[in-house]
Amino acid sequence: MSIITLDSIVRQVNEMPVLPERMNKIMEIVEDPDSTVEDLEREILKDQSLTSKVLKLANSTHYGYARKINTISKATILLGFQTIKSIALASTVNKFLVGELKGYALEKNELWNQSQTCAIISRYIAKNIGKVEPEQAYIAGLLRDIGKTILNHYVENEYEKIVEMVETENKSFLDAERELFGFDHAQVGGKVAEKWNFPKDLVEAIKYHHTPEVTEENPKLVSIVHIADAITMMMGIGLGVDGMVYNFSQFALDTLNMDINQVETIISEISDLLIDEDNFNII
Repeated sequence: MSIITLDSIVRQVNEMPVLPERMNKIMEIVEDPDSTVEDLEREILKDQSLTSKVLKLANSTHYGYARKINTISKATILLGFQTIKSIALASTVNKFLVGELKGYALEKNELWNQSQTCAIISRYIAKNIGKVEPEQAYIAGLLRDIGKTILNHYVENEYEKIVEMVETENKSFLDAERELFGFDHAQVGGKVAEKWNFPKDLVEAIKYHHTPEVTEENPKLVSIVHIADAITMMMGIGLGVDGMVYNFSQFALDTLNMDINQVETIISEISDLLIDEDNFNII
């Protein structure tokens, strides 16, 4: 096996493109309490593709607005600043998540579909438990496996060995990553989030979504993403080889005051949202 270190991985992360300046500007406007609808509209209108996606979602059946939404200002008022930020960020990171990942047995678009599913479920859980901004949960769920896009090459080279460890030693794919490389895709994802200057709680949600018990900043956010990720795997969405062994963290369930019965209820309730193409395929 070729030598791989976390430092070499970090160098690859550093070679990733930074978020576009427009995305940073949109995030800045959204987080500024003095910003206006006009400020956000002005920035979005600079991007024709983003403009069309915002209007598409605003007019989707999910929001059920009776009148046609034909301006960004009306869409922003209807959807809210945080939802606009989620759409913009999802549009930006789409290109990182749509490719084939042979190391994880994920075909083209499978990681994207899986990530969108986890994001939608994360948002849904956040809305129902409160105390966590739903759109923050959406973004964390969307990006929780961004590290796979970096680690994929190395995993592909060791694919047969990892699968053997999973199938014969009953190890999780995550444990196999750690044993072979000394770190896992979630830690690499944390490095990507740091590069993109995300808040510490969002970095931790990506870095610790498999191990919510070690988080320090926002245990509820990390637990939401963990539960949403597990539900996504249970539903068989873009399962890949790393979904062969997956368990719920008791810490996450306790943190959210949830039990397995409530998880099953969420699975039943979320199905309709995932069937709605307007709500799911915003990109």
